[in-house]
Amino acid sequence: MRIAQLEGRTVLLTAEGAVDVPAELSTDLYARWDDLRTWSATATAAAATQARPYDPAALQSPVPAPRQVFAVALNYRPHTAEAGYEDPEQPLVFTKFPTCLTGPRTVIELPPGNVDWELELVAVIGRETRHVPVEKAWDSVAALTVGQDLSERVAQLAGRPAQFSLAKSHPGFGPVGPALVSLDEIEDRDDLELICELNGEVVQHDRTSGMIFPIPRLVSYLSAFCTLLPGDLIFTGTPAGVGNRRTPRRFLTPDDELVSRITGVGEMRHHFRRATTR
Repeated sequence: MRIAQLEGRTVLLTAEGAVDVPAELSTDLYARWDDLRTWSATATAAAATQARPYDPAALQSPVPAPRQVFAVALNYRPHTAEAGYEDPEQPLVFTKFPTCLTGPRTVIELPPGNVDWELELVAVIGRETRHVPVEKAWDSVAALTVGQDLSERVAQLAGRPAQFSLAKSHPGFGPVGPALVSLDEIEDRDDLELICELNGEVVQHDRTSGMIFPIPRLVSYLSAFCTLLPGDLIFTGTPAGVGNRRTPRRFLTPDDELVSRITGVGEMRHHFRRATTR
């Protein structure tokens, strides 16, 4: 099941096109998640007559307004090494503010500074969760999706300690999509291939099996500190290959196309323009 937001409506994406989700299911999406999966099987079978074509560029963030957006730093060993750190003993957590979210195919404004890419698998919480043990943590995850933790490095690294959240929360700095992919759609949810391309060049390539702290550990760890709510997002960390650790360093420009792909989950494509001054 692949659930998306299309022109303000909740839809099921099928090979034939988009099928509108009934209002009684979309109003409280996560509380009715099991019912939604049952309905989707019937809707997929009938999609040849019910689905309508859609433009992928019209897709919006599949989670329009999460109450909490968590993110994890240094969760792949090669990235930890390229950043000059040792592997963390516990997850290193910061937040991205929800107003940074955008859809899977948008034009993103580049503020002054050095804007970098960070491809990430994003876990979407499906139920209220507090103090969940690791072995049961997957039960709290409704779906997976693709994310980019875009980061303006000048502001991020200017402070002592570094300032993460604000520098990673400019408008458009949280692209997510194209859809919420239910776990039953994914062959191996613990081992997914991540590929990030900049103008056709592969700049990041890894597998989620290389996470230092896998998704169940992250969900359990976060739930020990605060209550996780339906629709919350967890950006689970980025592989090696970010621009500010390259020699020479490389950052996004208005001429670039950034492609973010996770096998079995989906693909995003983004372009950029300079932010207008006000």
